Amino acid sequence: MSRRVTQPTLQGMTHIPPPAEELRLLDAELWQLDARRAQLLARRAWLVAALQPKWQAPQPTGPMPAASPRPEASAPSVQNVLLVLGGVLLTVAAMVFTLVSWGHLGITGRALVLSAVTVAALAAPLPLLKRGLRSTAESVAGLGLALTVLDAVALHGAVFLESPGAPYTAVASALLAGLWAAYGLLPRVSELRLPRPAALVAAQLPLFFWAIAADAGSYGLTAALLVTAGFDTVVALRTKSLRVVAAIGAYGVGAWGVLAAGWLTWTASGPSAAARAAALLLLASAIALAAAWRAGPGATRVPGEEQSLGLALTAGLLAVAAVGGVGRSALPEVWTVPVHLALGIALLAVLRPARLPETVRRGLLRASGAVQALSFLWTLPVVGVVVLGPLSWASQAWTGTPPDARAAVTSHLTWPPYSGTVPLVLAALAGVLALAVRDTTWRPRALTAALGLAWGALLTVPAVLELPYAAGLLIQGAATAGALAAALLLSRPVALVPALVASMSLAFLSLATRPATLSTLCVLVALFAAASWRAAPVTAPTALGYAAALACATGAAAGWSAPHTALLVLTVPAAAALLAWRLTDSPATLPIELTGAATALLAVALAATDLPMLATVLALCAVIAAGTAIRADRRPVGYAAAALFVLATWVRLAAWDMSAPEAYTLPVTIPALLVGHLRRRRVPETSSWTAYGPGLATTLLPSLVMAWGDPDWTRPLLLGLAALSLTLMGGGYSLQAPLVLGGSVLTLDALHELAPYIVQVTDALPRWVPPALAGLLLLALGATYERRIRDVRRMRDFLGSLH
Repeated sequence: MSRRVTQPTLQGMTHIPPPAEELRLLDAELWQLDARRAQLLARRAWLVAALQPKWQAPQPTGPMPAASPRPEASAPSVQNVLLVLGGVLLTVAAMVFTLVSWGHLGITGRALVLSAVTVAALAAPLPLLKRGLRSTAESVAGLGLALTVLDAVALHGAVFLESPGAPYTAVASALLAGLWAAYGLLPRVSELRLPRPAALVAAQLPLFFWAIAADAGSYGLTAALLVTAGFDTVVALRTKSLRVVAAIGAYGVGAWGVLAAGWLTWTASGPSAAARAAALLLLASAIALAAAWRAGPGATRVPGEEQSLGLALTAGLLAVAAVGGVGRSALPEVWTVPVHLALGIALLAVLRPARLPETVRRGLLRASGAVQALSFLWTLPVVGVVVLGPLSWASQAWTGTPPDARAAVTSHLTWPPYSGTVPLVLAALAGVLALAVRDTTWRPRALTAALGLAWGALLTVPAVLELPYAAGLLIQGAATAGALAAALLLSRPVALVPALVASMSLAFLSLATRPATLSTLCVLVALFAAASWRAAPVTAPTALGYAAALACATGAAAGWSAPHTALLVLTVPAAAALLAWRLTDSPATLPIELTGAATALLAVALAATDLPMLATVLALCAVIAAGTAIRADRRPVGYAAAALFVLATWVRLAAWDMSAPEAYTLPVTIPALLVGHLRRRRVPETSSWTAYGPGLATTLLPSLVMAWGDPDWTRPLLLGLAALSLTLMGGGYSLQAPLVLGGSVLTLDALHELAPYIVQVTDALPRWVPPALAGLLLLALGATYERRIRDVRRMRDFLGSLH
């Protein structure tokens, strides 16, 4: 190829940006250099401060050059601020001129001024763009657009003074939108960013003000808002340069339109008004769905995945609200929630076609789930009344059969209005979960939730339909049995929770009449006992609890007092002990034993008002505890058995008005001495203080305290004989504890007996005799100090040789 051909070809292929674009690039590069320089200077200052103790920067010896100050604002920022301020000031000046000085000119002068200034402002950007002053051109173009608005205001005040404001605003905004759009499409002006967004902003007004001018009413205004939002949506989806402004307009105007349409649906006076409001909501739903569709496979992801999910969710909810509003106006209010739920479930059918984008599918699925969740929340007050309402029968047991099942659960509560379709809603939700969820991960959880919803539907049927009281008991019992069967046969342990809740509610509900209480508790005991072969850790303690309640109810029905009923209640801890012994290492052993202990405490509380019966109950509890202590892993329960035996003895003595402390201490001392003796036989190394000390001290010390305050001679004599016997026994068997305790008590008892005579002798002697005797005693002790020390050492060695 010749040189003449190559050089022109290369010059044509070289990309040389226009001056305005090149100026913008240079400004951006300079701004980045300034920012990087500031960052490096800040880092250097930090490093110098960090190394200051170790390193000093070299100081220049010559004169210091003047440091150039770091700029606080970049050149492009200063330029933009100046241009914006200039444009604002010019616009304000034009407004002042239009509003203040307008009347001083004639019609010709007004037209000339307006046209000249506006044309000049709109034409000025062209030479500015040629010189590369793009920012200045943007500011001047903004001034020109503002002048066109002022022109329209001025024309209305001068020429179209009789024209109403709404139609004139609609026409003027439409003309301004078209004018600005055409101006923004001119060959060189298309480089500006302001005209086309301004045209889009002006386009938000014509339809709304045209509807006001046409007196279209609430429906027309709402339709104008929604159509404008649809226009903004189309612009946002198809025009990249206007996407942000159009999206803001679509969301803002669309939100107002949706709120207005929702209010019209809620306040619709009849099917016709509701249908018109539904059409508006369906229009909004179609706009949102079309915007969400753009994020599907094979389409440009304009809104983004998260925005697409939100738009699809909104579209589904709006469609349900639209059609549901029509149904609400045509049907009784009790069917409002079922209609909306049916529409929410119908959204699942829309998800079947495979051509739906994934984001749209997921959004509609979430919309259906939201409708179902709201429907479930609507049923909770009714379920709460049915479950918690029977608790009030605890304070009015056996007062008579209520008129029906609803009256039985609302004796102290208010029945929620429009709740006649609650069982239907719960059943529909259960069916959706059981049939629609096919994912292997979520299906087990969905089936469990479906069982709970079906249980709730069955539980609320008697109260909703106002069935007879007996039918309510039967249905609630069936709900309890069904939940238990689901927990055992379908391996759904979570179903035990509704079973327990339903059984407790049923037990309280049966308190209305005596036959209902007894029969219901018998059924519950049998039901949970039969279920214990699979879920014993939960059902076996529950069966024992209901057995205790049955025992209390049986005693009350038989006319027994509470202390006598306690004997019947004790059959439950006895059965619990036998069952725990039978199960040995089962996980249900500990819950069963704890339930047995709780019922034993209930029996003690029932017998607390009758001391003889309380003693009997405590003794029987001690027998049960002793039987439990036979097991090798429950040996510590023996201590509780011993304590219960002692407590039973004390209560019996208190019932006999026994005041002698020996009557309370000897029942403790004798078993303690026997246990200590058995321990010393098994472990000969056991100290006598460990084996016999606690038992002996339990009787000797209280008796000694009582003997010192007893004026009679019987107690001190018997205490002295007992202490003497213990002293001799301790010396004979070489046991330290009986020897020391018996000798100490014997000495103190003897001093108590000699105390009156010592006092008499002291009073008969002269006052100098006691000091003299004390001095002689000290002299005698001092004279024989060494021998006394030897005797004490011998006594210490002797006592140490004892066990």
